[in-house]
Amino acid sequence: MNFTFINELSSPFLKWFSNGIKTELVSNGFVFCEQPVDNIRVVFNFLQTDDRKPYRRKAQATFCVAIAETHTAPPDILKESYPILIRTLSNLLLYIVHGEETVDLYFITLERGCYSVTCEPENEQAFICSVTKRLIPIISSRLVINNEFHYDLPETLWNGDELTAELRESGRKLDALNLLPTPFPLEELLTPQDIRHVKRLFGVGGLSYGNLSVRKDQQQFWMSASGVNKGDMRVIGRDILLVMDYSAERNAILLNVPPNVEPRRVSVDAIEHWMIYTRHPDVKAIVHIHAWIDGVPSTECNYPCGTWELAKAVSDLISRSNDPSRAIIGLKNHGLTITGHSLEDIFQRIDGRIMRQVPMS
Repeated sequence: MNFTFINELSSPFLKWFSNGIKTELVSNGFVFCEQPVDNIRVVFNFLQTDDRKPYRRKAQATFCVAIAETHTAPPDILKESYPILIRTLSNLLLYIVHGEETVDLYFITLERGCYSVTCEPENEQAFICSVTKRLIPIISSRLVINNEFHYDLPETLWNGDELTAELRESGRKLDALNLLPTPFPLEELLTPQDIRHVKRLFGVGGLSYGNLSVRKDQQQFWMSASGVNKGDMRVIGRDILLVMDYSAERNAILLNVPPNVEPRRVSVDAIEHWMIYTRHPDVKAIVHIHAWIDGVPSTECNYPCGTWELAKAVSDLISRSNDPSRAIIGLKNHGLTITGHSLEDIFQRIDGRIMRQVPMS
């Protein structure tokens, strides 16, 4: 796997940091490229304080890590740094905050993860090793976010069925429980050109948090769309989609939609839901929320949403649970995935147990 650095290293700390990261990645089998090549896998974009330009990747498989530093600790790290992540079209932001005696590096993820590693003067090499250890699983993960639309959904399903009615009602319940953070307004931070670039590569028209699905039959399931308000899902093919299968050959989620609807993309977590339904036939419904329940088993790494690695990590934990059909699994620095015999079953089991603040570590 290859990687490169772009932009000037504007401070002594960044020069030291980049050299340390480079050395550690190479020692772990990565190949450094002096310039971005067509098949570059990871780009570290060192942002300039007065000119934070995005890296417009040429391929969906390129993982972009933005790196910014400040000497003034903001009162709210996530509020300050998340817009930088979005504006620079990055998958991950490393936000370096210089203090009087130590330096804190915050990992900021698209899932609103915000956790830190501290660099102390006497433990500088341990800091580099810790950052790299967290980085490698994230930048090595494989996205499964392509959508392949088939426009032959039976007319009897154009307005949905009793399962989509249940999905709509469950979306309203999540909204009423305040478990659906407001979708992030890309259009307020990105230029029209950047939005077109993001949509061309990823088909993403908005960032929303949380999703839900319900099994239709042995292979197919209904699922909420990407970027949609889960509390107001109405149109089949736009707000709720029928997932038919996953094509490993084309690395794409296969969807069946009405011929008279301009479809939205399915939720980025579709590969996770597909894997759970495929490996666990007794699971009839799944809810994913950015909230927490103490004491649940959790993934060891915060793999990005929409990756094969996250799907497998969650599904493996479900397999090891006492009852896979009614499991509650934590996604580190992210949230929960909950399986059930129905959506109503899930809501009954989590009632009164939810913590809205996800612990970060």
